[in-house]
Amino acid sequence: MASASASSSNDRYTLYGAPGSGATPVHAALTLIGAQVDVVDVAPWEGESERERVSGVNPMRQVLALVLPSGEVMTESAAILIWLGDRHPEAGLCPAPGDPLRARYLRWMVYLPAAIYSLYWVRDDPTRLTPDPAAQAVMLERTAERIAHCWHLMDTQIDEPAPYLLGERISMLDLYVTVMSRWTPQRRRFYREAPRMARVVRRVDADPRLADFWAARFPFTMDQEAQKG
Repeated sequence: MASASASSSNDRYTLYGAPGSGATPVHAALTLIGAQVDVVDVAPWEGESERERVSGVNPMRQVLALVLPSGEVMTESAAILIWLGDRHPEAGLCPAPGDPLRARYLRWMVYLPAAIYSLYWVRDDPTRLTPDPAAQAVMLERTAERIAHCWHLMDTQIDEPAPYLLGERISMLDLYVTVMSRWTPQRRRFYREAPRMARVVRRVDADPRLADFWAARFPFTMDQEAQKG
């Protein structure tokens, strides 16, 4: 699916991922940038054949992976978002080097995968760490609690959103938090743990520039929101 926005350059990217996966914030960013995007839907968690499909692009046999216009491959969502923000300054999706907000931006962009995202590797398949079903259940419970706690810690330390996490303009950080907040333990718990960031993710959910994108790649409704947690 290519972005409906007019691209600011002739750059064309190829994104390997699946709807609702870690590719989603990157795809949202490319949509706001207006870049040309070819999407290859692949879900490695669905089985060996899917893992083999992506193995030639990412030896970790997981998504996401982004093929740059140069042909180089990037993985790791935070690295890709930071790179895209710097590569496309005209989109205004990140503080530039030298901006007083740059340190804050980098801190939280790295915090998200280090403290929260990494736990989904365990949650996606607890048998990776233990064959014991009882231990797996404990692991799932405790990782969900850890994720919720990390959201709470971030919410208590980040400046009051005004109206976005870094001020007046939507940023890569807002996109990253919005997508990840839809994952376990899901939005109802997120709203309780992170009430200040809750206002931001609702604003990003409703951004008209992303309406078609959300509908196609990660549908989310108020009815679903009320049922989750």
